Amino acid sequence: MNEKQLVGEKAVEYVKDGMIVGLGTGSTVYYTILKLGKLVQEGLQIKGIPTSVQTAMLAKELNIPLVELKDVEHIDVAIDGADEVDGQAALIKGGGGALLREKIIARASKMFVVVADAKKNVQTLGKFSLPVEVVPFGFEMTARHIAKLGCEPVLRLNAAGEAFISDNGNYILDCPFPQIDRPAELERTLNMIPGVVENGLFVEMADVVITVDEHQQVKVTTV
Repeated sequence: MNEKQLVGEKAVEYVKDGMIVGLGTGSTVYYTILKLGKLVQEGLQIKGIPTSVQTAMLAKELNIPLVELKDVEHIDVAIDGADEVDGQAALIKGGGGALLREKIIARASKMFVVVADAKKNVQTLGKFSLPVEVVPFGFEMTARHIAKLGCEPVLRLNAAGEAFISDNGNYILDCPFPQIDRPAELERTLNMIPGVVENGLFVEMADVVITVDEHQQVKVTTV
């Protein structure tokens, strides 16, 4: 069993019968969703809220009942991956382009569980380029404003070499900050720039981080 599967399946322990569950996007939480699908087949009663079209498709294939966010008062637990996790449980997310919906669902959840293999653990955020979702109109100007903060934004492209379009109809700028020492401050500053919809910094949001230690053992940290 690989690291992604180890931590992805461990997260399922936080899901109980009758819960509304936020279903994340990515290669690690993929294993969480597979396990949940198996448990649903065995009788587990849950309703899922997917963070992306991709996740919705997977959940439907596994016969996990889905519900829309507008139809619930809250989410009991959301489980999602991360592109980076620092020592204070601040995250960079959005490598898959679903950061906006992921942040909306994480914020609506009573508990936010993050799953990450050992490669995602860092002392300071910044090795992974920070995704920033922006509206297409005037995105070049938005990128110039972001660049003043100390990076060179790059428009994300799809496999055809065209601008990647998020599930919300927006562009993604990948912003390589060399080191993010004050993620909360940068998160606020980015979101004040006209044209920025949301950014991939998730600060003071994770309640539980499930990862793998240097001995290849699952490590659970409650924040």
